[in-house]
Amino acid sequence: QVQLVESGGGLVQAGGSLRLSCVASGRSFSNHGMGWFRQAPGKEREFVAAIGLVTWGADAITYADSVKGRFTISRDHAKNTVYLQMSSLKPDDTAVYYCNTAPSLARLKSLGAGDYWGQGTQVTVSS
Repeated sequence: QVQLVESGGGLVQAGGSLRLSCVASGRSFSNHGMGWFRQAPGKEREFVAAIGLVTWGADAITYADSVKGRFTISRDHAKNTVYLQMSSLKPDDTAVYYCNTAPSLARLKSLGAGDYWGQGTQVTVSS
């Protein structure tokens, strides 16, 4: 059974940085991409970033427009861990951040409430 454990959130001032981590366990993820999502209060969960396989071509690393140039996703295959380095944080980045995994970018972006999610990690950016 897949388990996803996110960590690294916290309270930070606008302009600051945080690094989130997500450890996946329960199966092999060597053929899966991994991604980050976030859900702000009163809003739907949204895609943030994904890191896939070489076979994903141009989609191997992709970001939501709202975080391009500020967030960097990376992955340690040996540790089944995905990271999200967040810089130049804004109050609008305040949300619970989640990670997930899927065999394709399309499937990753289609994950919804009916799929398994970890507990998430809270990021709060003060102005």
